[in-house]
Amino acid sequence: MHTLLVSSSRLLEHDPGPEHPESPSRLRSVLAALTNLPEGAVLRDPGRMATAEELGRVHTGAYLEAVLGQRGRACALDEETILSEGSVEAALLAAGACLALVDALCDGSARNGFALVRPPGHHATAARAMGYCIFNNVAAAAAHAIVRGVKRVLVVDWDVHHGNGTQEIFEARDDVLFFSVHQERLFPGGGGVDERGTGPGAGLTRNVPLAPGADDEVYAAVLTRELAPLVAGFEPEMVLVSAGFDAHADDPMSEQQVSTAGFAALCDTVCALAQRSAGGRVGLVLEGGYDLASLGASVRACVEVLCRRSREGQGTRTVTASHAHE
Repeated sequence: MHTLLVSSSRLLEHDPGPEHPESPSRLRSVLAALTNLPEGAVLRDPGRMATAEELGRVHTGAYLEAVLGQRGRACALDEETILSEGSVEAALLAAGACLALVDALCDGSARNGFALVRPPGHHATAARAMGYCIFNNVAAAAAHAIVRGVKRVLVVDWDVHHGNGTQEIFEARDDVLFFSVHQERLFPGGGGVDERGTGPGAGLTRNVPLAPGADDEVYAAVLTRELAPLVAGFEPEMVLVSAGFDAHADDPMSEQQVSTAGFAALCDTVCALAQRSAGGRVGLVLEGGYDLASLGASVRACVEVLCRRSREGQGTRTVTASHAHE
């Protein structure tokens, strides 16, 4: 069983402009870092766009109609979320790649994987584009997993910015646990410890805002002390990660001090936590990361962890939706 990487050169057609931080160069740097794939990794272009029905699980019909109506046009959805002529197609392909990764995890054809996609998604709410994000890729993936029969999904967001969109989409649900570690008082605001979910989802939203300067040790402690007990109680059957790399010490977007090795350690910890109830089913979804060198290096480091974990898991039984909790 392998580590599945999903991406597409057509994602480069989303081009919000030469001065925009979320540029096609981000994906180019990631793919360049993976020119020689680690042992056990397979890179595929699913060639699949998310459908309106699939996106409608996490976005309103009115929002989808508005965005899809801009297909082939250049315009601004807000001050920071800029569409070029190819942006809507790229966003549909990005979400579709995430759904294809979930399908592979559900079918057992991949043990784990990484959706190397853009535009990112975790700021997009049910009814609003925001912060470079058009469709909420990780939310669509989590909802797809539930439809595929996964009973409980954990979404870990280690992007330096709070995943407000993902939180909003799932805060009242009892089948998705959302856990975000982010730098306090950064865009988009919110993400406080008092935001813990509502209704059936009460207690299933957890935020850990960190002061500037947090390093590998601080981040590692958050997962060990805060996330691990939640995983033990929630028993997720799949783990998805909004994997942003803008908390890297070299990234211009934040003041955090996480290293490339630190991100690899975060990935390894998440994989370890996913082993018991999720059978190691972990899917990373690319979010932020704006220093090209550290972005490429950090993604590769995480892919190497996924590949090692996949090799170590050979011969062990993978939990599938149809066999979970037999």
